[in-house]
Amino acid sequence: MKLATAVLLVLAAAVPAGAADKPNILFLLTDDQAYDAVHALGWQELQTPHLDRLVHEGVTFTHAYNPGSWSGAVCVASRTMLFTGQMLWRAKRDQRFLEARYVEPARSWPQRMQAAGYHTCMTGKWHVQVDPHRVFDDVRHVRPGMAGARPAMYDRPLADRPDPFDPADPALGGYWKGGRHWSEVVADDAVAMIEESAGGDRPFFLYAAFNAPHDPRQSPAEYLAMYPPDQMDVPASFLPEYPDAEAIGAGRGLRDERLAPFPRTEHAVRVHRAEYAALISHLDAQIGRILASLGELGLRESTYIVFTSDHGLAIGRHGLMGKQSMYEHSLRPPLVVAGPGMPAGERVSQRVYMQDVVPTTLELAGADSQGTGFQSLLPLIGGQEAGDAEPAGREAIYGSYLDRQRAILVGPWKLIVYPQVPRFLLFNLDDDPEEMTDLSDRAELRPVVERLFRRLEEEQRRLEDPLELTPPSW
Repeated sequence: MKLATAVLLVLAAAVPAGAADKPNILFLLTDDQAYDAVHALGWQELQTPHLDRLVHEGVTFTHAYNPGSWSGAVCVASRTMLFTGQMLWRAKRDQRFLEARYVEPARSWPQRMQAAGYHTCMTGKWHVQVDPHRVFDDVRHVRPGMAGARPAMYDRPLADRPDPFDPADPALGGYWKGGRHWSEVVADDAVAMIEESAGGDRPFFLYAAFNAPHDPRQSPAEYLAMYPPDQMDVPASFLPEYPDAEAIGAGRGLRDERLAPFPRTEHAVRVHRAEYAALISHLDAQIGRILASLGELGLRESTYIVFTSDHGLAIGRHGLMGKQSMYEHSLRPPLVVAGPGMPAGERVSQRVYMQDVVPTTLELAGADSQGTGFQSLLPLIGGQEAGDAEPAGREAIYGSYLDRQRAILVGPWKLIVYPQVPRFLLFNLDDDPEEMTDLSDRAELRPVVERLFRRLEEEQRRLEDPLELTPPSW
């Protein structure tokens, strides 16, 4: 039985129809968290007991992708796609007209949930060009794209001088601005909103968006003490500097890349990864508080929990620090769905887009998803009965960054295109998941490159990508 049907049967059997009988939906969104930046999903040095429990209780989509960005602030594009339910270039087209095309006709994601009878709540990072008070019932502590920048957080650490940045010092502001760490404030707000909604006559849709683990990577001293830098691993794909960084729009002038000194050193990467890990562990503790509140109020069995991030992060892989690349570490966030009827511990390997959570949650809520540009995840969950064909994910995954990078994934193959170089990179992800061996110069694989390029052009046309690419020539 397909899970989409099974889940709805579970809900229908539990209670009679009516808005108050619909499931609650808790959407937990982080910022800059790579697909493997959870202990249970791959990073063994990392301590994330609460997210690990969620992975064990729910369904993990191991290959979820963000389609890319039209600006260096990748989170803006990612979150605008969530708000509109539209794919990258259509979301960009609509970005200047969000009020007219989504808010006024009530076609945004939170407004669709409102129309289905939900009490909608929001706290934390927004980064969409719409006042969230216009589209949510209850809004608290709206945060900007990042928690503030200080000169001391860039071009560090240097081996020959003291580190000027103390990520545990509240005097530096950033996450500490206002007197309480922003991750703790999101958890405070979420717990309060859940408690206030528990006695109401409507289910809740709670959009809890953490700025963490986006830089500045500040966390309490006890979390930093968990990760001594000299004990952190250096990524297998470490490079002192990425050869095509300037041409692909991820060079020395990009803010994210200026966090660590050039050329990269193993010491600098260890320090940044230690601070990243500490901020994630602190974030995990706050998510644990939110999940505990559901349990204390007896709401776990009537609440769907979706955990994801807006995109990934290189944090020292391939000589890069940011998320402005077509490598897996930057395109892929974690994605976990838990709740009634979800098979515990299941891992779905079919490729999906992170923004597929929009029609998925709308379907769970019994809300209108017509006109969204993404696909529900529910048909991919739950395994297959005897004789059933394995549910197909997306046959191709598309990636894009400015006019500097494009990518296409089909089967084991991934083609990355750098139009400004020009250069083509070919990886077999089954054999080379860290993307360390470019196969594009192998004569016997030229037909693969050509076939993937044609498929990329097809996706460009389908998705209204304005960039014209030059095909490979040998």
